[in-house]
Amino acid sequence: MKRFYLLTLLFSLITVCSQAKAPVAPPFLAPGDSIAILSLSSTPKNHVPESGAKALEQWGFTPVVSENVLASYRTFAGTPELRRDELMRALRDPSIKAILSTRGGYGAANVLALLHPDSLARYPKWIIGYSDITGYLSAEVMAGNMGIHANMCGRLADTKGNDSASIVLKNILLGDLPHYHFAGHELNHEGEAAGILIGGNMSVYGDLAGSPFDFLNDEFLAENDVILFIEDVGESYAKIDRMFQYLILRGVLSKIKALIVGRFDDCPPSRGYANVFEMLDEYVKPYDIPICYDFPTGHDENHNYPLIEGCPAVISVSKTGVTLDFVKQ
Repeated sequence: MKRFYLLTLLFSLITVCSQAKAPVAPPFLAPGDSIAILSLSSTPKNHVPESGAKALEQWGFTPVVSENVLASYRTFAGTPELRRDELMRALRDPSIKAILSTRGGYGAANVLALLHPDSLARYPKWIIGYSDITGYLSAEVMAGNMGIHANMCGRLADTKGNDSASIVLKNILLGDLPHYHFAGHELNHEGEAAGILIGGNMSVYGDLAGSPFDFLNDEFLAENDVILFIEDVGESYAKIDRMFQYLILRGVLSKIKALIVGRFDDCPPSRGYANVFEMLDEYVKPYDIPICYDFPTGHDENHNYPLIEGCPAVISVSKTGVTLDFVKQ
């Protein structure tokens, strides 16, 4: 019965996506294709770009490391203008099939401030990253393109691209979308749902509210069924509380079809709560949607499995397990 229900959701989702302004997948890659390595936000450690490039070579791709990949300006990997130009150069180059950021950090917002909203729409390519790169991924979704929330060059440098999450990323780039099954959590709210998956670092996409790059805008949520995922790192419980309350005040929680709560690393217990999940669970009780806690996405790179931003997905949540399947268009 559950299988029939999920298949019904899946076919319903495909019908909805054919009518609404849903993002589409950029072209998948083939062995030998070129992937640009850029520093879109903060500057990486010196060894990271070349080590990440070696991992891409082992995967069978051709890495193209930007000559400005180690640029530094204040706390950024170069001025906003330099980073914008680096991004646009890679997007316009027909030989480049995907863009991998060296790291997150900070700086996406001041690049997006220099981009016309249509810039990304003209050059659909996979952008890969997480943390501050959530800003670029949100912009991609609003441009009508999917992106990949995943580990970056730092992780590839550490594991040579051989860890399980990195292998999933490689397979996505080649067109093999993942099927996830992870252990459940005692706080999970059971149920099944289908929708377009969006999300990432709450601190980053929350700051895009009201901008042309905000994937939680009312029009997008009205036109698309949405599964939202959230994660963060190093934030106080008070700030996480404020950010989550803002999602509620914006009406986001009443419009989404499911919520995936990822990892909140380096957020020690506070305010009488044993963990962030306990606090958030108090606020989601009025919402009759599937909710899963402790999904392996976030700043713990050992447990940061790739999620395809803007991609149709089907989720099933129980106390004992969670499955998440992506739907290839």
